[in-house]
Amino acid sequence: MIYILDSTVFFSEWNIAGEWLTTPSVLEELRDGRSQLRAEVFLAGGLEIRESTPPCRKKVEDAMRESGDKGVLSAADIGLLALALDTGGTVVTDDFALQNVAHQLHVPVLSIHQRKAIPWQWRYRCTGCGRYGEEMDSCPVCGSPMKRTIR
Repeated sequence: MIYILDSTVFFSEWNIAGEWLTTPSVLEELRDGRSQLRAEVFLAGGLEIRESTPPCRKKVEDAMRESGDKGVLSAADIGLLALALDTGGTVVTDDFALQNVAHQLHVPVLSIHQRKAIPWQWRYRCTGCGRYGEEMDSCPVCGSPMKRTIR
């Protein structure tokens, strides 16, 4: 089985047999010595570092817009989901927003310490006038900030 590893893996004691993949941006997120050491152990054990393809990144960005998670996921998260689409792998993460978009894309998810996220549809509501919008930016009507709410 192919496992696409989020940074959560390197902060925990998780280990399972299989083929491990991650992206360069995930390794760049590792700042403390312990997680960097864990990454080195995984690299010695066969962890591959790959980039995702642009078509799969586009699919992830479209799914983020559809689920309402646009602006919540990092570039590393987008790369992980795209890599999972490229390879047919299972994403290993405790990040709820990442799991939500993975559900939208029908990408399998394995949670480490947290319960699995329940799929949500988000929408954005203006904190000023109360109108709903499609983007997390400011309200197109009054200019107030938008707040994410459950659909």
